[in-house]
Amino acid sequence: MPTPSSAYALGAALLATFCHNFQQYKTLADRALVQLSDAEWGQQPAPGSNSAVVIVQHMAGNLRSRFTDFLTTDGEKPTRQRDQEFEEPRDVADIPALRQEWEAAWRILFNLLNELQHGVRIVTIRGEAHTVLEVVQRQVAHYASHAGQLVQLAKIIRGEGFQSLSIPRGQSRQFNQTMQNRK
Repeated sequence: MPTPSSAYALGAALLATFCHNFQQYKTLADRALVQLSDAEWGQQPAPGSNSAVVIVQHMAGNLRSRFTDFLTTDGEKPTRQRDQEFEEPRDVADIPALRQEWEAAWRILFNLLNELQHGVRIVTIRGEAHTVLEVVQRQVAHYASHAGQLVQLAKIIRGEGFQSLSIPRGQSRQFNQTMQNRK
């Protein structure tokens, strides 16, 4: 059976890994979003699908709700208006403010992760008890899926003009060679 100190050490290591994952997914989403104009943020690839605006609104709302006063209040805040997160904005002029909300919401998460010592504590979401590690890991998966949606949206909208966010097609051998030469 693990000792409390080993559980805390493992929890701290997992939190550091999760923080790195969050940073990677935010960077991926940001690199996709920067390829879109404000007007393109509102484009839906198909009827009933989510635009980049809706995904960003939802993620910002989720980040704020889950991670504000994380250790002391339920992760689903009564002030959250989740259904409104899925409504398209009325005006493209709202996009710069949404970008600011996006950045502020991520800061809440990263500030919290920098303060947490380990993930062994219990927190609640919608009245259900979870360990900090359970919640954080669940949110990593949630945000990874939305980052992938944002990349796919940017690819659809940009078409051939999309700037690859990983190894461009047909360049795997060249990339692997470059990586080998770095050693």
